Amino acid sequence: MATFHFELVSPEKLLFSGDVEQVDVPGAEGDFGVLAQHAPMVTTLRPGILTVKSAGGEQKMVVLGGFAEVSEAGLTILADLAEKASDIDRAMLTTKIGELEQTISKTEPGSALDKLITRLDHFKEVDRHISGTAMH
Repeated sequence: MATFHFELVSPEKLLFSGDVEQVDVPGAEGDFGVLAQHAPMVTTLRPGILTVKSAGGEQKMVVLGGFAEVSEAGLTILADLAEKASDIDRAMLTTKIGELEQTISKTEPGSALDKLITRLDHFKEVDRHISGTAMH
């Protein structure tokens, strides 16, 4: 399978840099897969699981927002926070979920509430994935 260059960068570190076969990305408008020769694009990310597939196997990473850019040079993700799924701080996720739930309980109905509920659902999805991964 054809490969392309992929970099995953957070403010703290370069988490991944190398040639890969496929990356599945949690985009703000829905998940999407990137293969070699993908059309150029820029999009925002939502909290979710990023899956990196290469000759060495598959790696799962958690991203909590950011941007993705696909270009002729490959895929670059600038994440607000990124960690290997196995290294993610579950206490941080639990705290964030609790904070969002409190904010939601005090927010009037409307588009702001809808956005908060969607964000809460994304964090809960990440938490469910991490919980499920730990059990295997």
